[in-house]
Amino acid sequence: MAEYYQRAIRVSKNKSFFLFGPRGTGKTTWLRHNFKNALYIDLLRPDIYSDLLAYPENLINFVPKDFSDWIIIDEIQRVPELLNEVHRLIEERRYKFILTGSSARKLRRGGVNLLAGRALTYYMYPLTAGELGSDFDLLNALRFGNMPAIYQEEDKKKYLQSYVSTYILQEVLQEGLTRNLPAFSRFLQVASFSQGSVLNISNVAKECSVSRKVAENYFSILEDLLIAYFLPAFTKKAKRKNVKHSKFYYFDVGIYQTLRPKGPLDSPDEIDGIGLETMVLHELKATNDYYDLGYEIYFWRTHSGVEVDFILYGEKGFLAIEVKKKSVITDRDLTGLRLFLKDYPQAKGFLLYGGNKRLYYDAITVLPLEKFFADVRGFLRQE
Repeated sequence: MAEYYQRAIRVSKNKSFFLFGPRGTGKTTWLRHNFKNALYIDLLRPDIYSDLLAYPENLINFVPKDFSDWIIIDEIQRVPELLNEVHRLIEERRYKFILTGSSARKLRRGGVNLLAGRALTYYMYPLTAGELGSDFDLLNALRFGNMPAIYQEEDKKKYLQSYVSTYILQEVLQEGLTRNLPAFSRFLQVASFSQGSVLNISNVAKECSVSRKVAENYFSILEDLLIAYFLPAFTKKAKRKNVKHSKFYYFDVGIYQTLRPKGPLDSPDEIDGIGLETMVLHELKATNDYYDLGYEIYFWRTHSGVEVDFILYGEKGFLAIEVKKKSVITDRDLTGLRLFLKDYPQAKGFLLYGGNKRLYYDAITVLPLEKFFADVRGFLRQE
C-alpha cells in the first residue's frame, strides 16, 4: 500500500484559501507534500498557540523578511483573532495564506467574516475510491472507513476507538463545547442509530435523557466539527406531500461502525446497508466538491414512506440514486425511483447494487457498485 495517496482536491495557485476537514483526513500531510517551501505555523504547538493567542499582532514576526511563498496556519479556529492580522497582511504585504481548520464553529460564532472573500474555501474528505485506486477494498472500507491512517494502521479498530476518544471527545472538552462529557458520549452512540435516517431530535433527546434543546446543541456541535452531515429533503416543485426533515450521517463509515453499539439482536445486513449508503454519500460529496461539479445533494421521501436515497440537482444534471447491497434486484426495489421519475421525468434514475450486470428497467439504469466506485467522477459527469 502507498505511503501517500495523491488527493483529488484542486486548489487555487495564487489566492489565499481555507482548507477545512475533520482531523485525520490528511490536510497536513497533503499540504506538506504539495507546498514544500511554505512557512508552517502550527497552532497545536502550545508555545505558538499561547503566544499568538495573547498577541495576534505577533504573527508578522513569524514571517522572514522578503518571504514570498505560502504561509500555512494550521488549526486557525484555535485563534480566530488571527484572521484580522491575516487580512491585513494579505492587503498590505500581498502574502498568500493557507488556513486549515477542523471546525468552523469558533470562526462563525466569533463573528469572523472569513476574510470577506479574500480567501477561497475548500474541504478535505477521507480517501475516495478513486484516490485509493487498487488499494480500495469495499468490504474493508465498510468495516473501517477510509480515513488515511486506516491504510497504515495494523490495529484498525483500535485506531478508530482512539479517534473517537482522543479527538472527538477531547476536542469537545478542550473547546468547552459542553460541560457534560458523559452525556455527550452517550449521545454519540445514540445518534449512530439515526445514521441514514430522517432525524427525530426529540427521540434522540429522550434516549440520552437530555432536553431537546441540549440534543439540538449536540447535533450542532457534530456539524460544526465537520464530523456529521445533514442531508436536506428534496422539495422543489413537489407534486405530493413529502418529508421535510433532514437525514443524519456521520462523515465516515468507520466512525459510524465504531460508535454504533452492536448486539445479538442487530442485523449485520442492516448495519452494512447503512454503511454502504454512507460510503456512496461520501463519494458523491467528495467528488462533487473536488471537481466543482456544482450539484446540491438531497434525499427524497414521501409521507407514506417511499424514498430515494440521493437526489443530485444542478446545472450539470438531475440524478436520482438508490443504493442496495443485495446482488439480485426485484421489482419492489425500483418503487421509489419509479415514483420519483413519475413526478420528475427530467431526472435520470440509477440503482446501485451488489451484482455484476448493468441492467435497464425503462428509464432506470441498474449499475454495479463496483462500476460506480471505479469512476465516480465519470458517473457524475455522465461520461
